Amino acid sequence: MRYIVNNIKLSIDQDISELNDKVARKLRISQSDIRELDVVKESIDARDKGNINFVYSVRVYVDKKIRGRYDRDVRLVSDTKKEDLVVGNREKLMHRPVIIGLGPAGLFCGLILAKNGYRPLIIEMGDNIENRSRKVSRYWEQGVLDVDTNVQFGEGGAGTFSDGKLTTRINDPRCDFVLREFCRFGAPKEISYQAKPHIGSDILKGIIVNLRKEIIRLGGTVKFNTKMTDLILKDNRLDGIKLANGEEIDTNVVVLAIGHSSRETFSTLLKRGLAIDRKPFSIGVRIEHPQYLVNESQYGAFANHPRLKNAIYQLCNKVGDRTAYSFCMCPGGIVVAAASEPNTIVTNGMSNYMRNEVNANSAFVVSVNPSDFGDDTPLSGVDFQRKWERLAYKEGQGGAPIQTLRSFLKDEVDKRIRCVRPSYTGKTMLANLNRCLPKYVTDILKVSAGEFSKKMSCFCLDDAILTGVETRTSSPVRILRDSNFEAWGIRGIYPCGEGAGYAGGIMSASVDGIRIAEKIMQRYTK
Repeated sequence: MRYIVNNIKLSIDQDISELNDKVARKLRISQSDIRELDVVKESIDARDKGNINFVYSVRVYVDKKIRGRYDRDVRLVSDTKKEDLVVGNREKLMHRPVIIGLGPAGLFCGLILAKNGYRPLIIEMGDNIENRSRKVSRYWEQGVLDVDTNVQFGEGGAGTFSDGKLTTRINDPRCDFVLREFCRFGAPKEISYQAKPHIGSDILKGIIVNLRKEIIRLGGTVKFNTKMTDLILKDNRLDGIKLANGEEIDTNVVVLAIGHSSRETFSTLLKRGLAIDRKPFSIGVRIEHPQYLVNESQYGAFANHPRLKNAIYQLCNKVGDRTAYSFCMCPGGIVVAAASEPNTIVTNGMSNYMRNEVNANSAFVVSVNPSDFGDDTPLSGVDFQRKWERLAYKEGQGGAPIQTLRSFLKDEVDKRIRCVRPSYTGKTMLANLNRCLPKYVTDILKVSAGEFSKKMSCFCLDDAILTGVETRTSSPVRILRDSNFEAWGIRGIYPCGEGAGYAGGIMSASVDGIRIAEKIMQRYTK
């Protein structure tokens, strides 16, 4: 019989091997009756800094049915396993399906299609991981930006140069499939049960390469440095696509797995009549604290305990109809230059698997709405982002504007940096971030800093470093799609993932790619 047992607590000094005894006691059986035990979820309860516990949910197999009543944290589950995919083919697919973009959505859409014999053609504007990493390093070290291959564009998408976070708010069984595939292609097993799993940018790069090779092994094709410039439509139906090199590709199915920074493609889609709506997102700065102070704030006297990794935080404060919050927090990480257009500054956070850099960083952002964008055109959110990115470039004199939290609150420019050294991967300049963000954003950030310090004591450290600007928290648009996940009024076009406005992060984008693949297979036979 198989049971899920929740709320198993181990003190910080107890070894995970003691789970067997705890579970046996909860089930009122002998440890010898347990045939197999798997950890489903592991989290840390640090609410009481003097008594930190690890909390587990486990899946346990026993040879016999447990008699009598058992704890409310114990649930009998069926051993019947659901199939990953249920498809029903109807119409012959005349050409190979084409996927635009090789981020998480495109990778997993391509993987599912390839597994099922559809031989997808995947087109990626940027370069492969190996070359992409070199081009990104050149931008960070020399300021030479490649507009097609950078932190936003290239194999793996924008998440490749982040933290490899796999947290998500969606509750979809496809998440388990994504985690299994990540593990199959090189991720550490612990991501399958950690409450807030992460892979790290270093390990994620290798996994992405392995996923790409698997798609090719299964019959798919991947073309790098290849840009789609137009759609060929006939009677409100896709008939093909055009590439920048003049080539035309016949296809009746295209998956738009474009990223949230695909501004040129957004314009092309709008001209071709796709329905595009403005969408809220958030803007602000990156804030850096010494990681040891975050650890002490979160773990108290246990901050240096060998079982605890570098601490994370998640903070939120409502101010009127807006919300200030921490986002994409990177413990032991760095702040990276993430622009995709010349004469702009964009920041993002990144950390490797070990998360062992000196500083912790997080986006510190405020929600903005379409009413803030200045006009009601579909791409006004893009123009809004660009405005502040250009102002940041100007304020930083070509580098990223940086400022201590103390000076930001006082609206003045620092004369020097003190104890917290900025980790930004490009040029920086002491400046005033109040000049390159809307006043309503900076006002709310200032109020919220004080509120956050009530929850995490080190947040209002005078010398905490702010780096501007953070504008790419999510897509500024949503490409509208119908119940079949096709673009409104145009058959054969499938808006997908974060760039299309239907995901936020690696996990949800991967899941959306799978859902699109399922829809394609339900409609078409290969």
